Amino acid sequence: MEKKLTKVLVLGSGALKIGQAGEFDYSGSQALKALREEGVSSVLVNPNIATIQTSEGIADKVYFLPVNTHFVTEIIKKERPDGILLAFGGQTALNCGTELFQKGILKEYGVKVLGTSVEAIMDTEDRDLFVKRLNEIGLKTPISEAVESMEAALEAARHIGYPVMIRSAYALGGLGSGICQDEKKFIEIAESAFTFAPQVLVEESLKGWKEIEFEVIRDANDHCFTVASMENFDPLGIHTGESIVVAPTCSLSEDQVKMLQEISVKCVRHLGIVGECNIQFAFNADTNDYRIIEVNARLSR
Repeated sequence: MEKKLTKVLVLGSGALKIGQAGEFDYSGSQALKALREEGVSSVLVNPNIATIQTSEGIADKVYFLPVNTHFVTEIIKKERPDGILLAFGGQTALNCGTELFQKGILKEYGVKVLGTSVEAIMDTEDRDLFVKRLNEIGLKTPISEAVESMEAALEAARHIGYPVMIRSAYALGGLGSGICQDEKKFIEIAESAFTFAPQVLVEESLKGWKEIEFEVIRDANDHCFTVASMENFDPLGIHTGESIVVAPTCSLSEDQVKMLQEISVKCVRHLGIVGECNIQFAFNADTNDYRIIEVNARLSR
């Protein structure tokens, strides 16, 4: 940790729900303890009083305020932190950090983003950018098109061919996502998806493939390794937050796990993640074919 840092703002875990759950309270608590060990003053923003990280003695200062751009900007003005941690508050913190960056607030007040850069976060969250980045190193993603209007979405679905999968970008817990067998169902889900995000991804349906996940850690010196392998009890098409996850994977061979581990490390290094992240695969165990569904620049589970 850089010695010049004297005060760091941590965007906390907030409300507990899918994509915004207890693991962020845990990881955020560990981050705050690490800052204290390094002699760095910590400021936490977290509206949830029923969390460990808001307990006395974890953070030096706690603001029980919503994790959004308005309140975080006011806290930055008052506290003047040297750095900010975005990866310990789930999807809400990532979205808030991205907005602070895009509005120039972090630059205006000289707040350095610690860990994964906002550019890398945007590469993982913007579905179009994500596909382009992974294409640079020949990694497979679902055949997909990122769209920003209903007309473009229908055109993309007809081009890819039904059944298709539809997902919102920058959304929590699979909001606005589903598998569409026909155009009627597609219009219904697409209308819902656009209420959650301005960008929607239309992609080939991989329903029935195994859903495999890895937690990956990478530091600023490019040491990178997988921490845990996980297998979803249900196949692709059932959201992970509504399913059971088994760790470690049970039904894959050692060679298959090793192959996916190597792909995970290659992907995380190329995206420039610094810290913890989660990578999700669709995997066909009969053919060893895979697709990288998404990378979350934060802890998962």
